[in-house]
Amino acid sequence: MSVGYQVTSDHQLARLLQIGIVLEEVVEARAYHHYEELDDEELDEEIRDLLSHAAEESADHRNRLEAVIERLDVDSVPFEEIEALVEAQYGQTKPEDFDGVLYDQLCNEETAYKFYDDVIEAIEASEVQFSIDREELVATLSSIREEEAEGVEEVTRIMEDRE
Repeated sequence: MSVGYQVTSDHQLARLLQIGIVLEEVVEARAYHHYEELDDEELDEEIRDLLSHAAEESADHRNRLEAVIERLDVDSVPFEEIEALVEAQYGQTKPEDFDGVLYDQLCNEETAYKFYDDVIEAIEASEVQFSIDREELVATLSSIREEEAEGVEEVTRIMEDRE
């Protein structure tokens, strides 16, 4: 999702963070899907650890995003509305659309990284005063983005090792 503009209000920021929460839910659900669908031969210890870590990290990211939203001076956007936005943007692909679990996981990690990168860029381009500290907000999102970048690197390393 290319944010491509400035974040101009707490409401808009909350909506973007809620999209992040749904994206994290998608990553977690896909990790569990692969965990359940793969047989023991395909799901070796390294892949098992990767999927487990991805699911745990996604849950942590959701909690951190929810904590930020709770501090904003806004009414929550209905979950169904956010879910529809995420489905329209990211729902065209399903786990089975990728040539293997690693490609799907790489896509998930890259999508999340790009999303957080775009949100941070939009916040930094904005001059609006949010109801929470801007530096703390950017630090939180930058930390999540960095964890997503580490996920991209880890999946890429595993893929290269298996070539």
